[in-house]
Amino acid sequence: MHQVLSRTTSYRHITRGSLTQLRRGCVKSQSISTVASAVPHLVAPNLASAQHLPHVRNASEILQKYGILKISLQFEDRDSKYLESLILNFHRHHGHGLPISHSATCGWFWDVRPCTANFQTKNYRARSETMEEFPWHTDCSYENPTPRFFALQVLQPDRCGGGTLSVMNVEQLSRFLSPSTLVALFQPEYSIAIPPEFIKDANEQKILGSILATDGKNKDTIMRFRRDIITPMSVRAKKALYELEHTLQQHEVQSRAVLHLTPDVLPGGSIILLDNRRWLHARNEIHDPERHLRRVRWDSVPFPMGEMSVTRDQ
Repeated sequence: MHQVLSRTTSYRHITRGSLTQLRRGCVKSQSISTVASAVPHLVAPNLASAQHLPHVRNASEILQKYGILKISLQFEDRDSKYLESLILNFHRHHGHGLPISHSATCGWFWDVRPCTANFQTKNYRARSETMEEFPWHTDCSYENPTPRFFALQVLQPDRCGGGTLSVMNVEQLSRFLSPSTLVALFQPEYSIAIPPEFIKDANEQKILGSILATDGKNKDTIMRFRRDIITPMSVRAKKALYELEHTLQQHEVQSRAVLHLTPDVLPGGSIILLDNRRWLHARNEIHDPERHLRRVRWDSVPFPMGEMSVTRDQ
């Protein structure tokens, strides 16, 4: 299971047992480099790879089955043309929705890098534009529909030992939660505020919905979560949220459900694609002020468990 993958290994060369365990979130604690080698891996030798239909199909199938994929670019691509083309071909040939805009003023791509001025949203500095750690979350938990996938392209890794991207398997995490907490997290009893830098409609400031749901197609447990913008709206919701926060920090959960993708694992030219509802992600503190990733989100679909109501400020 813990074989080390070379840069030329395709996902078809990973053992069946390895991928099955990855899908179930059963990766156990090893060294960071060994655990990260369980991530399915494709290589793009040139920009034309994004137009090569077998390559696109392989990437789509991995993402659908396992919710995580690393792609290594063997060419310079500072403008993310490969990633843009790949997602457009996901749309044309595999039914993915197009990318979504990040805010009212920022389009498909968002630069994740420390900024002290010239923020991408006028007058607001996003958390991704700081050097601070970013605890466990999913992207766009405040939107309905939410993007099913997102990708990060590494333009400049952190050269000073920080900026590690960590990912946590939601299905495995859910197994550590009590039945009463699971029931509560499935209820639409959580107010989720829209961060000011990502507001697209000034009249829409928050949504009301659940934190957990079941993917009707695959029966996977899926999640939307960013603790600092969630307010529980009932006593049981508050208790469940408290247990979830505590569970996220448990050592056994960290050892069984988490992969740590250091800059050595994701060097410059790497792309990591994630199912935004089957994997939480986090990062530790950035040490290199020139660290630079580029993000794109796509394939927005309604979060299950019924329609969420939108709260409009008066």
